[in-house]
Amino acid sequence: MIDQNLLNYLENFITPERIERFKRILEERTKYITVAVEDVFQKHNMSAVIRSCEVFGVQEAHVIEKRNTKCLDEEISMGAQNWVDVYEYKNSINCIESLRKKGYKIIATTPHNNSCFLDDFEITDKVALFFGTERDGLSAEVIENADGYLKVPMVGFTESLNISVSAAIILQNLTNKLKNSTIEWKLTDEEKQDKQLDWTKKSIKSIDAILDRYSKES
Repeated sequence: MIDQNLLNYLENFITPERIERFKRILEERTKYITVAVEDVFQKHNMSAVIRSCEVFGVQEAHVIEKRNTKCLDEEISMGAQNWVDVYEYKNSINCIESLRKKGYKIIATTPHNNSCFLDDFEITDKVALFFGTERDGLSAEVIENADGYLKVPMVGFTESLNISVSAAIILQNLTNKLKNSTIEWKLTDEEKQDKQLDWTKKSIKSIDAILDRYSKES
């Protein structure tokens, strides 16, 4: 449980409009769908994926860094990393195992497998969508350990989409399906409060000094 008194105290440092905006956005947030990005080389692509997560209400993203070091481009992510929880892993298996323990089905997005086109994909369980590198796609580790495969239908000569474009298309489609379903996809009340406190802290300049003052006054 969060410290409600702390939240009430910190909310005095932001506008009522911002408080209400946080609450409104949190009503659209979900952890039922999450995204995992494997070893993306171009930092602008990584940043754009995180931005798509934020825009479509996906609260968590997972970054696997076997060879390439994550570096978000703030001009592209538009600060999205402040509102999305980003977790980092050194290899794909650790990421898969961690997500499975949380009840996620591992879904590999790939243009080379026709198991399920996007329009036909049904969300019945929590899903973790894996996206691969720009050049090579997903690793054999992810392909071999996936519970299912997902493909965006294409009718042109080009066989694949840029990872950030693919992520945006898939997230828009699946979050729309989710919100039109009977699944309980929203954050819990406790998760909403936790994020409200987190976002409030990130919205206040000199937050460390203010927290120190609160601690002394409590």
